[in-house]
Amino acid sequence: MKNQHHLVRTALITALVASSGFALAHTDLAYAAAPMVKTSAPGYYRVMLGDFEVTALSDGTVDLPMDKLLMNTTPAAVDKALAASFESSPLETSVNAYLINTGSKLVLIDAGAGTLFGPTLGKLLDNLKASGYQPAQVDEILITHMHPDHVGGLIQNGKMAFPNAVVRADQRDADYWLSPANLKKAAKADQGFFEGAMASVNPYIAAHQFQPFQAGSELVPGIRSIATPGHTPGHTSYMVQSEGHKLLVWGDLVHAQAVQFADPSVTIHFDSSPVKAEAERKAEFADAAKQGYLVAGAHIAFPGLGHVRADGKAYDWVPANYTNVR
Repeated sequence: MKNQHHLVRTALITALVASSGFALAHTDLAYAAAPMVKTSAPGYYRVMLGDFEVTALSDGTVDLPMDKLLMNTTPAAVDKALAASFESSPLETSVNAYLINTGSKLVLIDAGAGTLFGPTLGKLLDNLKASGYQPAQVDEILITHMHPDHVGGLIQNGKMAFPNAVVRADQRDADYWLSPANLKKAAKADQGFFEGAMASVNPYIAAHQFQPFQAGSELVPGIRSIATPGHTPGHTSYMVQSEGHKLLVWGDLVHAQAVQFADPSVTIHFDSSPVKAEAERKAEFADAAKQGYLVAGAHIAFPGLGHVRADGKAYDWVPANYTNVR
């Protein structure tokens, strides 16, 4: 009887498979044809720096024609360097900002592009909320410089996106980018940079929530400004320190990591003073490599956190090891 049941069961399974083979094949095809989602998880990444919590926030990415924008090099050399890192031009370039919770203050370094740099950017507010914070909780916003991809996110729908925050930037950058006289005499192609800075910062000025600073100031306990001019007149990096741990948020010292670590002399079209920008990059590379502290770059592949290692006259970028925050 047991063998008979086994034979019957086997016959039923065989018949079922035979009769449903076409349907099963169709089911596989249906799953394979499901629409692609084409989005990643929310763009935030969190690490601890001593007692400080650091959250990298993605504002999105933007395609940049590095073979045309990078200077003091050749398009062929740029293409070769990019290819060595399995990249090409136009390069999908990250735009990052960094949220520092010191325990007593919530400080945002840079604010993303908002609506000033196209539809692939302007994601910072959504990612900040996804990370567990609200814009109204931000106490201070420290601006590395006033290019539109760093200040555009200060405004949403014409209003202050961070209603309780004090915005701070180097006095030299404020004097340069917020000057109607400089706007008037700027080349037509560059006027949008001035207009973007004014539209983004002026509402905070009107609300008495803009405070420029002098280079080298300690702005919040544990966060100090470091003058790194060249990319703009008042370009600033920020050294964050807690419990003996250091993080340098260096803004736009690097735009194309595959090119500029190997050759720090390479500058970019957006530099106000390419000579100064090159000098500051070399100085900060050397210091970061010597001291071994953590670095955060606005245009290094998200989350843009890592270390700099000397390699002869060149440098290597070593991305920070993944951490599950503890």
